[in-house]
Amino acid sequence: MSERGLLPEFAPAADRQLAGITVTGDSADPAVHDLTALLWCSIDNDDSLDLDQLTVSEVLPNGSVRLWVAIADVDALVPRDTPIDQHARTNTTSVYTSARIFPMLPERLSTDLTSLNPQQDRLAMVTEMVFHADASLAGSTVYRAKVRNQAKLAYDAVSAWLTGQGALPAQAAAVPGMDAQLRTQDALAQQLRARRHTAGALEFESFQPRVVFDGERVSDIRLQEHNRARQLIEEVMIATNTCTARYLAGRGIASLRRVVRSPERWLRIVAVAKEYGEVLPSDPDSKALEDFLAKRRRADPLRFADLSLVIVKLMGRGEYVLEIPGSLAVGHFGLAVTDYTHSTAPNRRFPDLVTARLLKATLAHQPAPYSHAELDALATHCTRQEDAAQKVERQMRKSEAALLLEPRIGERFDAVVTGNAADGMWVRLLNPPAEGKLLRGLSALKVGDKVRVKLLATNVERGFIDFEAAP
Repeated sequence: MSERGLLPEFAPAADRQLAGITVTGDSADPAVHDLTALLWCSIDNDDSLDLDQLTVSEVLPNGSVRLWVAIADVDALVPRDTPIDQHARTNTTSVYTSARIFPMLPERLSTDLTSLNPQQDRLAMVTEMVFHADASLAGSTVYRAKVRNQAKLAYDAVSAWLTGQGALPAQAAAVPGMDAQLRTQDALAQQLRARRHTAGALEFESFQPRVVFDGERVSDIRLQEHNRARQLIEEVMIATNTCTARYLAGRGIASLRRVVRSPERWLRIVAVAKEYGEVLPSDPDSKALEDFLAKRRRADPLRFADLSLVIVKLMGRGEYVLEIPGSLAVGHFGLAVTDYTHSTAPNRRFPDLVTARLLKATLAHQPAPYSHAELDALATHCTRQEDAAQKVERQMRKSEAALLLEPRIGERFDAVVTGNAADGMWVRLLNPPAEGKLLRGLSALKVGDKVRVKLLATNVERGFIDFEAAP
């Protein structure tokens, strides 16, 4: 982290500021709505403690659905330019490694005072949306509110229940009406998902390995499934981020937008599709690309994650940009939306905290807390620091995999080719899902080919894993 310009620890001044925070925010303001009676719930990872968002919904008599999304009001306890804010502004994101999480905000804030914890009253920024029966947006608004999480739920358990593979989680069963809540939100999310894909949103399958510990020892690596409950939260957050962006733009307020530009290497993507016998148009077309990806997912689910990774790399990374109302919107090519900001994770992403401050100032009819020049500089800085954090996390995953495989040198594994570039060929083991370099052996392989490999060497510190082709 230090090598990449990230601060692993908080400064003494931030610790002193933290010691002086004893409340969870002032909710006496008449502009703060009291929504504590609604059936709010959070859905996150099993081990998540920094709860940024809650959701609740109701079905209206005409078949429309009203959806509320509450986002933690971090700014209520972390004013701009204070020592804690300066640390958050430097790192711009939490850094997640298996051994330790390096939070953007001190843990006492991110997992307690600003976290939307169960059975605790908390201040929040609420986006209220109404969707027609066909899931098209009828309207939305934003305001401050006091909320109370009635059930802390986890992705895997909720997904198992939604798909008929498990019981309703106990925390949901303890709240009358929560089961209907979850069904309503899931149905809306699936409609929103279908609408985005019709518009050309891209369906990727990311390769997300998670280390399993046995005490202090790394014992396994398992893939994290993108399941039905993750889809629910993903769709709701995309809708919220879109409505937030439109709210600010509609009031003439500049903002930080999250964009993925139209791919500069589109012709290379066209060439990849051609290798599979598919023809894509010569100009970037997200709907045509999504149709190709959907077809490949059905045809070869085993290798789809690797194809996804190739396309993601060719599309280019996401970035933050300053967007001034009236200017030409860059948009998010992968999500098939033109208005998109980050607003839903202020405990762990600084751009979301900036967006919250812009919203609060707008609601209070106060001047914007950041100038256009400051927002432009923040966009560049946040993009750079996010990239640095991802490199740290990727390096740790590589070292974890090398550590797990270190005792197994000489063993043979089934693998799939994941890359073939000038610097060599890369393969991923099917079990455990670890990636390394193929130093010797077959050369006429292409991405997606199955291969048998022998483990030659590992380097834990550098995260190197070396293989050769095996009979």
